[in-house]
Amino acid sequence: MNPRLYSFVGGKAGEWEVISMKAAAGEPMAAVERLNVIQGLVVSLPAHAKWALRGATSNARYTTAVEKAMLVAKQAAIGRPEAARAALIPIRKSTAWWDLPQDERRKIFEERSHHNKTGMKYLPEIARRLHHCRDLNQAEPFDFLTWFDYAPANAQAFEDLVGELRRSDEWKYVDRETDIRLAR
Repeated sequence: MNPRLYSFVGGKAGEWEVISMKAAAGEPMAAVERLNVIQGLVVSLPAHAKWALRGATSNARYTTAVEKAMLVAKQAAIGRPEAARAALIPIRKSTAWWDLPQDERRKIFEERSHHNKTGMKYLPEIARRLHHCRDLNQAEPFDFLTWFDYAPANAQAFEDLVGELRRSDEWKYVDRETDIRLAR
């Protein structure tokens, strides 16, 4: 089994209760009551499930060595006992984004949008793990699955983080985004 593969299965069963789910951009996903996060690849849907999203953790693609070292030094582990709140935010970027060369995407990502700097302000209170979907299968409906977890006391900080990112130049290239908030 590849330990970098994850499946997020939405349905009537799972560790996480879905407390809200909305389309922030593009078409909505089918509403579900619960979410199960499974390390590994779920190929066929369980009977209780409406959908499964799959992604793989990977190398940091738009991060310099200095930025990566700072993130690693400050990042909290996913799954901390106090992190009883989470968010799964699947994102698909437009064809215009993917048509840009890597260096242009980096400029938009960090030099204009300050994605890493923005995220750093909220560490270690908010932990995050990015899953890449785009290269797994052409049928995957999103390019990225971002998983965040945090303590209930940091819920407003999470709102601030998401708000800052959505106002950035980078978000002009997002054509589908679903915001799924969770509690356990």
